[in-house]
Amino acid sequence: MKHRSVTIDFQELAYDELEAFERDLVDKARQYTHNAYSPYSRFKVGAAILLDNGEVVCGANQENTAFPSGTCAERSACFSAGARFPGIKFRAIAIAARGTDDLPVDDPCAPCGACRQALLEYEKLAGEPVEVLLVGRDIIYRLPSVQSLLPLAFITF
Repeated sequence: MKHRSVTIDFQELAYDELEAFERDLVDKARQYTHNAYSPYSRFKVGAAILLDNGEVVCGANQENTAFPSGTCAERSACFSAGARFPGIKFRAIAIAARGTDDLPVDDPCAPCGACRQALLEYEKLAGEPVEVLLVGRDIIYRLPSVQSLLPLAFITF
């Protein structure tokens, strides 16, 4: 038997340490938490994706009483981007959340497994890494790629 491990490297930054385009994405993701429809979980998530053409496409989680008919903010944004701008590469995504107290979460939260897999599909289509910014109240995690969130990913191409 072999013992193996998987680790990921990421940076922990303050807002003022971000590049201008990253601050814009963080601001939009935070703004879109207010667009969430989350009467069941009361957990509001916003996502903002920067495309290679300069467009930013945003999404927010949308819940439904016929669970699991809703969708997460990340998939809301990435499927909208894919439909509105087919073939345009993703460059970066920022994800922010507000907790059940309606305040920004202290610690950055990561996408669920389904969102990681969906985002990875778009990263593979882009043929290059898509930067990920996970947004907390005072800190932001910068990951070099979606693949770093899903190191043992299911990939068919």
